Amino acid sequence: MKYKRILIAVDDSAHSMKAARAGFALGHCLKAVIGVLYVVNKSKEVVNPDLGITLESSKSLLLREAENTIDQYIKMFDGIEKVFRFTPEGLPEHVILDIAKEWRADLIVMGTHAKSGLSRILTGSVAEYVIRHAEIPVMVTPQGML
Repeated sequence: MKYKRILIAVDDSAHSMKAARAGFALGHCLKAVIGVLYVVNKSKEVVNPDLGITLESSKSLLLREAENTIDQYIKMFDGIEKVFRFTPEGLPEHVILDIAKEWRADLIVMGTHAKSGLSRILTGSVAEYVIRHAEIPVMVTPQGML
């Protein structure tokens, strides 16, 4: 199978940087088109009327964070002809799969936060969910990968 469209799912963590590095390197070697996806996670929206934090201002801040993170990755990993940017809002595990399907990705690249124990039981693992439900190959970079 030839990977022509690689979707790299990122956030602002060090684990994502490792995944982005691997995804961009693979994309460069294969001369693939890259899509970088940062899901604006609805569960991180904070509203506090006493401090003047509205739902709209919270969404705007999270979107800016997503756009800035994608900008940084693109600057760090130049040499790719075309990079598509995705900053949808939603729950990451579902949005990653939806965007991969809509964009017709051949491969999803993402990092793992290596949750274990109670944390994993309570919050689940985005990477695990994507692996179990994806219709295309998923490359997951482990927490310790350099």
